[in-house]
Amino acid sequence: MYSFDSRVRFSEVDHTKQITLPAVINYFQDCSTFHSESLGLGVDYFAEHKRAWVLNAWQVITERYPKLGEHITVSTWATEFNGLYGLRNFRMADGRGRTAAYANSVWVYMDMAKGRPVKPLQEEIEAYGEEEPLAMEYAPRKIALPDAWEERESFPVRKYHIDTNEHVNNCQYVQMALEVLESEPDIRQVRVEYRKSAVYKDSIIPRVAREDGRTVVSLGDAQGRPYAIVELKENI
Repeated sequence: MYSFDSRVRFSEVDHTKQITLPAVINYFQDCSTFHSESLGLGVDYFAEHKRAWVLNAWQVITERYPKLGEHITVSTWATEFNGLYGLRNFRMADGRGRTAAYANSVWVYMDMAKGRPVKPLQEEIEAYGEEEPLAMEYAPRKIALPDAWEERESFPVRKYHIDTNEHVNNCQYVQMALEVLESEPDIRQVRVEYRKSAVYKDSIIPRVAREDGRTVVSLGDAQGRPYAIVELKENI
């Protein structure tokens, strides 16, 4: 397990002084990056070997949103490696050790030069190790799609959406989905299924559907092919 301590910053909260959902996800992303860097398997290593762990699916559950200035501890650990896939859990705890948010994630190991999945090296798997998974209700990797959609106004991929892989950052899709909605939902669970990578200047065409206690946002190209599907479920 890898952990780091932090405090909720002013730049990470909304008008209610609570940490935002994208900020929670960014903490989880940062934690996994720090974990890899600590093992010598970070950004430079993968750039040299033209490999990358690419996020395939998120399931993030928030028990509560910590407030401005709260002390938090963010942790992550690998739970399983199976062929081309790797599974990783996350946890955000408050200053009293209580769970504020937790997550499961599915990653695919990619040969970035050839643009296709490959098996990770055994020494890479051994470096991460495998630990017991969280006791949580695991959702499927794929998100069931609604039948009826409402199309919303398109927008371009901006420079600030892009990460070190020259693709739209994983968390930016969640931010995009939230900005498409007309209200500010109190989200308990978000799931994201990543289909393909959007790059700078691509046009994103969002579609929204609401059914069965969930809101689904498809962020797709001009042909309607999704870059990512985001499913949001609110606190009841």
